[in-house]
Amino acid sequence: MFGVIPKALWSRQTAADENNTIDLSLTSLVVEAGGRVILVDAGWGDKQDEKFFRHAYLHGGSGLRGGLAECGYRPEDFSDVVITHLHADHCGGCFVNLPGGGQAPFFPNATYHISREQWEWANESNLREEDAFLPENIRPFAESGRLNLIKENGELCPGVTLKLFYGHTPGLMLPEIEYNGKKLFYAGDLIPTTAHIPLLWNMAYDLLPLVTIAEKQEILAEALQNDHLIIFQHDPLNECCALTETPKGIRAGKRGKLSDFI
Repeated sequence: MFGVIPKALWSRQTAADENNTIDLSLTSLVVEAGGRVILVDAGWGDKQDEKFFRHAYLHGGSGLRGGLAECGYRPEDFSDVVITHLHADHCGGCFVNLPGGGQAPFFPNATYHISREQWEWANESNLREEDAFLPENIRPFAESGRLNLIKENGELCPGVTLKLFYGHTPGLMLPEIEYNGKKLFYAGDLIPTTAHIPLLWNMAYDLLPLVTIAEKQEILAEALQNDHLIIFQHDPLNECCALTETPKGIRAGKRGKLSDFI
């Protein structure tokens, strides 16, 4: 999760256990805007067996269905699902296995939005990412008849803008949301936790680390200047944070739950 950063440094920010693993969250986002109910990312799902997760150690949380229910939503309520990218931990929950074989959409009334570049990249696959691009996760999108491929930055609906990035994987697509006069940026795998705000603290999963650095620099500078809120997908302690300028660069300022800010 921290690439070339030595453990002696990153362990001051994120504690590791005896197996050298760390706690991460897998936080989806629900947005109601323009008469639509939008979900951003859908987690691992449950199509893979126990052997697949032997290094993931899934624990805690209520899962996709339980988490949505706790917020008062049913799968049928969603009009749109935005998939930031097609790595298994972000899209796996969109389809479920049927008892007699085959698959069905978990969100039966939703249109699925994926960037065109990520879709084409994932379907070609590559040695670096093939363990994350799983056919049983990707194939059903094309078969569903509900796939919408996004070609460029732009509005999904009033108040929700989708932006494309290329350092982590080509066509990573992250939403910026306008809410009560404030902008919220869902940082996904571009800035997965508060510990990844420093420009050089990036994941080994990133295909183009220098591009990730440049993308983070632009997003963080804009967010600091305009007082945007950063929402984290993988931070188990902080759902979001404001930013502050320090002698070492931009860092997390006030942090906590989204409800603390909005």
